[in-house]
Amino acid sequence: MAQASLADTGYGGTPAGPAQVLIVDDSVVARSVLGRMVEGTRRFRVAAAYSDVRAALEYLKTHSVDIILLDIEMPGIDGITALPDVIAAGRGAKVLIVSSAAEQGAAVTVQALALGAADTLVKPGIGAFGGRFAEVLEERLSRLIEAQAHAHAQPEPAVQHPQYQFPAQAPEGFDLVAIGASTGGIHALSQLLRAIPARFQVPILVTQHLPVSFMSYFATQLAVLGGRPCEVAADRMRIRPGRIIVAPGDAHLRVVRTSDGAAIRLTHEKAASGCMPSVDPMFESVAEVFGARALGVVLSGMGRDGCEGARDLVDAGARVLAQDRASSVVWGMPGAVANAGRASAILPPDEIGRLIARGGGGA
Repeated sequence: MAQASLADTGYGGTPAGPAQVLIVDDSVVARSVLGRMVEGTRRFRVAAAYSDVRAALEYLKTHSVDIILLDIEMPGIDGITALPDVIAAGRGAKVLIVSSAAEQGAAVTVQALALGAADTLVKPGIGAFGGRFAEVLEERLSRLIEAQAHAHAQPEPAVQHPQYQFPAQAPEGFDLVAIGASTGGIHALSQLLRAIPARFQVPILVTQHLPVSFMSYFATQLAVLGGRPCEVAADRMRIRPGRIIVAPGDAHLRVVRTSDGAAIRLTHEKAASGCMPSVDPMFESVAEVFGARALGVVLSGMGRDGCEGARDLVDAGARVLAQDRASSVVWGMPGAVANAGRASAILPPDEIGRLIARGGGGA
């Protein structure tokens, strides 16, 4: 197959040429079918196809692509084991897991997202490849290439601004931590939570863009990573010390006052960001209820969700921490907050976790 670099092709099917796709799958039939589907689009082109990870990594040493289609179940090095190396070798290429094991909610699927895969897609049986799958594949490819273009369009933050200098001062006197994340956020969350000791008692709210079917497993994973109970939010659930509450995949997580504290309310209105759940309603309500006693965190994710809510937090006297560009899979959400001047500090997720621990008395 013909090979070309990003310098030759540009992003997203620009006039310079279609976006380049690398296929890694041990099945010759799957490689052939996926290749025909990719070539059948006008925006994408197969740069190369390999049956094993080692060959793909060798290819990526000298070639650049936009998207990598990676199978999970392969002889030798499997896709999950290879994923961090593939992401590093791809130098910004988005990895789409295409595997029969990639069912929504499956442990291996969430693990792939946690390790930095941009998306997952269930690969049908060889005899079940059909028109609908081709449509879904093109839709996912288009979504990823648009995210790629968005990430490359993000301007650099004003890193010389005093509030971005290291070391950052630990925020003090907060009674709640509210975290928003999307693409690449699961991995960032895992790094952040590992840096917070189990004795940390300030409650943590999380809005992570994920489908409904992932949420139960996601909450289980966060409980293990955070060393504390974690629950998927239910309407009127009480916010209690030492716990994590995650937004469900089909509702916004809002906070309301109660006679003796605060509780969760789930709402379904359309958010300005178009996301469900959206970080903005969570931040907005946290600002109303906790004011300066709240701490906001914005991790890796595409788009601007959380930026408007961060303004509400800052206006209420709260501080907001944003993930740095170098550690983000997509620097859209934290970049928007940083460039709007709403971040008290821009740090890698593990540093954010340590800062939270010190400020909340958990260090």
